[in-house]
Amino acid sequence: MYWWRRLKRDIEVVFERDPAARSVWEVIFCYPGFHAVQLHRIAHWLYRRRLYFIARFVSHLNRFLTGVEIHPGARIGEGFFIDHGMGVVIGETAEVGRNVTMYQGAVLGGTGHEKGKRHPTIGDHVVIAAGAKVLGSFTVGEGAKIGAGAVVLREVPPYATVVGVPARVVAIGGRRVHPVDLDHANLPDPLEKVFRSLEMRIEELERRLAALQERSADTEVAASDANSAPGGDEERTSVGTATVQHPDRP
Repeated sequence: MYWWRRLKRDIEVVFERDPAARSVWEVIFCYPGFHAVQLHRIAHWLYRRRLYFIARFVSHLNRFLTGVEIHPGARIGEGFFIDHGMGVVIGETAEVGRNVTMYQGAVLGGTGHEKGKRHPTIGDHVVIAAGAKVLGSFTVGEGAKIGAGAVVLREVPPYATVVGVPARVVAIGGRRVHPVDLDHANLPDPLEKVFRSLEMRIEELERRLAALQERSADTEVAASDANSAPGGDEERTSVGTATVQHPDRP
């Protein structure tokens, strides 16, 4: 049966992506992300049959129990994994592909009050790290990785890595990511080079300033030594008091 195969897959992905999982019973009873996905599947089934109030009530119950808010209209593929889960929000017209991973605080939201499609479409094998916000009606390509805290406002190419606010593409891989790549802790930082360059420039300026201060100190010491040398005052006195004879006088 289709629902049984999908349920089995939802359990399998927990073991694939969370090394803390110990047993099937632990996943079934102790994983709020797993609970959220299963309750959403019930709510979505009701939503497709135009039982909107009951669907929204199940969704609300889901939010109360798990801390995950998924609109019953959202379409979610198999193998979807929400790790930790608290604060995850998925909007009504969002579409999530197969084997997608989301971490706590991630949001698939809209940017306006317009009707129709207003939430993102997430491709297969995408990883959305903690606190990332994907806002608007566009596509995040297959195999993409979205860094923690990123705010994505435009389309993301397949197998791309995006970070920052607003998010920028910092890497595009040329091969398929399989199994799902969860190494979102080692994403490149586009601001790191800027800060390193500024740090090197500051160090260079500090070295120049130190050299100038040392040269100025040496000059002051040399002038002080010249003033305190023996005979220095006598020479200046004799020069200052020297008599100048008038050319007409003998």
